[in-house]
Amino acid sequence: MSAPSAPRGPAIEAAKPRNPLSRARIERISDRTVSAFGLVFGAQTFPTALAQLQHLKEPYGLVMLVLIFAGLLLTVGLAIVQRGVKPAMGTMAIVYLLALVAWPFIAVDGSAFAADKPWLWFLCSVFTAFAAVAYPLWLAIAYTFIAPLAYGVVRALPAGGGVGPELAGLDALYAIILGGVILAIIAMMRQASSAVDAAQSQALARYATAVRQHATEVERVQVDAIVHDSVLTTLLSAANARTPEQKELAATMAADAIGHLHAAEAAGPEDQSAAGLDRLVERLVTAAGAFSAPFEVDARDVADHSIPVNVAEAVYSASVQAMVNSTQHAGGPEVRRTLTIRGSSGTGVRIVVSDDGRGFSEEDVPAERLGLRVSIRERLSKVGGRASVETAPGRGTTVTIVWPAADGAGLDPRGVEDRLAFLPGHADGELGARA
Repeated sequence: MSAPSAPRGPAIEAAKPRNPLSRARIERISDRTVSAFGLVFGAQTFPTALAQLQHLKEPYGLVMLVLIFAGLLLTVGLAIVQRGVKPAMGTMAIVYLLALVAWPFIAVDGSAFAADKPWLWFLCSVFTAFAAVAYPLWLAIAYTFIAPLAYGVVRALPAGGGVGPELAGLDALYAIILGGVILAIIAMMRQASSAVDAAQSQALARYATAVRQHATEVERVQVDAIVHDSVLTTLLSAANARTPEQKELAATMAADAIGHLHAAEAAGPEDQSAAGLDRLVERLVTAAGAFSAPFEVDARDVADHSIPVNVAEAVYSASVQAMVNSTQHAGGPEVRRTLTIRGSSGTGVRIVVSDDGRGFSEEDVPAERLGLRVSIRERLSKVGGRASVETAPGRGTTVTIVWPAADGAGLDPRGVEDRLAFLPGHADGELGARA
């Protein structure tokens, strides 16, 4: 009897990354590390603060001591529970600046600080680190300079020991350097983690695209198999049918093959997720920029719109096909080409691809040319959209793509007029007559 297999759950969990580098995790690490840093320096400074309390006016010196050290303890507690850490650090940084400003007014005997520095000096790096965590980068940089310089001024005054500008300047410079190092480390960690987050988001988007492409490929293989196994077999049977019974059997087989084809066509990838219209615009702009002939792009009302993923893929493919046709058949660089994108009704989209090139007659397009009929119109009709083409020899071409198809009547026709205004014959109504 074989031994029972081990449960798969723990093994799967063990394979997952336990400590992924992300911006949220870096923020948590920064909060806890800097708060612990403040607690250690506060514990070292507390005896000095108690010893210097007698040289400060009562009760102001005691109030200052309680506010700062109680704030350090509170920050540590908030960092542990991850609640309100940054507001607390930002508030304590302001309290520290106010304490520096108030020091000359509450110091009774400044000569006592000539040899022993005011206890606020030992916490300068702590609060510059607090500012680096709590404030935006520009404000943290400003604080890294302001707090040490304020201490330097206090240190040079009689109330801070009156050591003179040289020694006070050295103390301030030392605090600026140490605070700058801490700020640089935090900023680099944030930048690196933000880059990782962006890379992960892009990787997930590419993975989703790859999954959709794989599903499409699987569907294509399925259709090919049906064509090979059903349609070709039916055609061979029909070709060899001689008797009425054989012909009837071939007709039945043909009906079954057509049913299989319709079923395969209807069973597309089951991705019902939504895609932002702004993302579709980015892809179309990138595609338009890749052509040798430039396109003038005008996109509006796309920020808060989204459409199903399969619709986005169909609209994108049809639009690119329209741009390919314009590049290949409308003429050279002298032709003006435009790409207009509009969102509508929250979930709709309309795209117009226009040029003032040589144009064509749809009746003259050979049957084997599938770009307009299959790549654009049929692709859109399968997802509930529609495409219309307005063209004539020497009059340019305008391809209008609308989804959903019912939105066509509700869209503002002036968008098309804006795109067609430059076409020959538009001013005298010739294009309008052809429409």
